[in-house]
Amino acid sequence: MVEQEQVALVADGETRYPIDRPAPHRWLWYAFGGGLPARNRGWVLYDTTTGTWWVRHVVRMLVQLAVPIGLLLAFLPAGWGLRLACAGGGLALALFYSIAYMPEAVENRVVKAGFPVGTATRHRDRAGLLRQQRESERKRAAAAKRAARYRERLGR
Repeated sequence: MVEQEQVALVADGETRYPIDRPAPHRWLWYAFGGGLPARNRGWVLYDTTTGTWWVRHVVRMLVQLAVPIGLLLAFLPAGWGLRLACAGGGLALALFYSIAYMPEAVENRVVKAGFPVGTATRHRDRAGLLRQQRESERKRAAAAKRAARYRERLGR
């Protein structure tokens, strides 16, 4: 069996970058906002433009919050109820701001990887348009099939 190499396409549809997933320690660095080596450019583009890009962003945010929330739970001189309330409030506030600025934060990651500003947004917009076109074609085909079945029942 021959394995196909996964590639990430830039929004122009011509430039291809191999998707080379970073090692776990590099991914942690990336999750905390650090840049990755040039060989991981394709993966950064894939990470920020795949259908689950927003889930990946939230996971990175939760990884970033693990340290301060862990420290808060360990060292806040209060009862567990207050510690958990502070951690929950901090998590809710961080989630709110993280989601509010998600496109900008993700675009910044793509720029750090060496792509022009707007590459991830253009790529996601183009993928969304293609998804809509496929869905429209699927719905048209299903409607034509239903109409043919209806005509067949009526004997037309």
